[in-house]
Amino acid sequence: MFLIVLITLMFMTEKITNKILRVEKVRISDTSGKNLDRWGRGIILSVFLSALWFGIDINSDALIKYFFMSYLAITLGFQAIMEFIFIKDSKQYISTMMLLIMSLIIVYNVDNFPFLE
Repeated sequence: MFLIVLITLMFMTEKITNKILRVEKVRISDTSGKNLDRWGRGIILSVFLSALWFGIDINSDALIKYFFMSYLAITLGFQAIMEFIFIKDSKQYISTMMLLIMSLIIVYNVDNFPFLE
């Protein structure tokens, strides 16, 4: 249930910031950075999936939370950099950075949510 709420909140945040900044959403796969984006995301995913095997044995909620936060920071940071480089004359990277900040704050404070207890 928490993941559904988190994904919905992230989706709504992105829509609202795009509307405020008057950004028309452009996909990186429609630009010349298509292959670089695909390779970068693949490398990031494979590194984190391989590192996940080392963290499975440890039953620390804090470690899993920081692992998820670092994955979010790296993937959304990579996306923002790619948008800044390949989508010229757009403020779409600002929307991605707002999404990154908001999602990191929410995941960091997940222990304080009363409905998860």
